Formats: sequence, C-alpha cells, structure tokens
Amino acid sequence: MATAKVTSKGQITVPKHVRAKLGLAPGDELEFVEEEGRFVIRKRVRRSPFDRYLGYLARKRGQDPDDIVRELRGHE
Repeated sequence: MATAKVTSKGQITVPKHVRAKLGLAPGDELEFVEEEGRFVIRKRVRRSPFDRYLGYLARKRGQDPDDIVRELRGHE
C-alpha cells in the first residue's frame, strides 16, 4: 500500500512506483472520482486536440479548399 502526507498547502507527492504504474509524467493531471463512498485517483486522459476536427470537412463539402484554409487560419 502506498501512502503520502498532505502538506499545509494541500499538496501530496505521488510515490514513484504509483507514478510509474499510472504512467504519469510532469504536467499530467489526476482525477479524484468518488465511488461508493471512497475516492479513486486516476490519470486524466485528455482527448487529442485534433479530435474537434473530426468530421469538420464533411460540413464544408462543396466549399473552395482555399476558403476553408483561410477560415482555419482566422483570415475569414
């Protein structure tokens, strides 16, 4: 079992073997999820920043590709 102390600022250090098991790297985020009266800590997996573009071109069907590129670059 791994343990950690809470600092006066409410911070904890995640033990090395727990970081390794979760695949944590500097800058990663953790989620604290309440399940059945206890909290589960898990690595927050963000979606790819490119996911928001899935299906984007389907809505642009028939438009001039140069116009689409200008719009994406903010030169409408």
